[in-house]
Amino acid sequence: MNWDQALGLGILQGLTEFLPVSSSGHLVLGQTALGLKESQLLFDILLHMGTLVAVLFIYGSDVWRILRAWALSLIGKAEDEEDRISARSGWFLLLGSVPAALVGVLFESFIEAAFGNPRLVAYTLVVTGLLLWFSTRRSSGEREEEEMTWKDAILIGLLQALAIVPGISRSGATIAMALLLGIEREQAARFSFLLSVPAIAGAFVLKTATLPAGTPVYLLPYVIGTVAAAVTGLFALRWLLRIVREGQLRGFAYYCWALAIAAFYLTWIR
Repeated sequence: MNWDQALGLGILQGLTEFLPVSSSGHLVLGQTALGLKESQLLFDILLHMGTLVAVLFIYGSDVWRILRAWALSLIGKAEDEEDRISARSGWFLLLGSVPAALVGVLFESFIEAAFGNPRLVAYTLVVTGLLLWFSTRRSSGEREEEEMTWKDAILIGLLQALAIVPGISRSGATIAMALLLGIEREQAARFSFLLSVPAIAGAFVLKTATLPAGTPVYLLPYVIGTVAAAVTGLFALRWLLRIVREGQLRGFAYYCWALAIAAFYLTWIR
């Protein structure tokens, strides 16, 4: 992989990680278009770590608030209502992370194969578009953080697990489910992106620990791609939050369907 290919894929990752159009699907199609035949799983994970930096930049205070309250609850010192709500959110984030963790471990071989299958991405992009379309048919919910339940966490977590398959947008699927459950728009986005923190960090630890000896690491391209993903991801995340507040996710459904058509064409001519 050349540095300019890594830069392009990093920018692509940063732009599409937060917009509900599936960054993993774009990476698979981008690597196919660039002629990168072999799976670039480690590179993909590093790009996700880059976008994780953007999440922490925006939601770092929420991460600290929840971790602090969660720790206090474990030692029985979460005394005020705000701490109890934040601690409960911590448990919900942990609960919501379980489905993705199980899918990642139990279906590891399938997932790795999926990252080399652009035809599968074409089908799953259609699914992402449908999720976005139906989520916008519901009026804006009013349930805030303190009104979320463990059932909400599990259902949103199940959609995050589904989004391990490239072409299913993680942000799109989880935000869509939260909106369908009647959760307020900004809280839907907040819970979705906070839920991505343990998922991305866990995938990084798992994959780097199981990489076979001698796996090539192209240091300069990997660094360039990761930094590009972090910087562009920050701008994309800010943009998406404005779109969610305005209830304008439906437009991305059309984009996913158009990209699915392009993916079918790309796999047909190759």
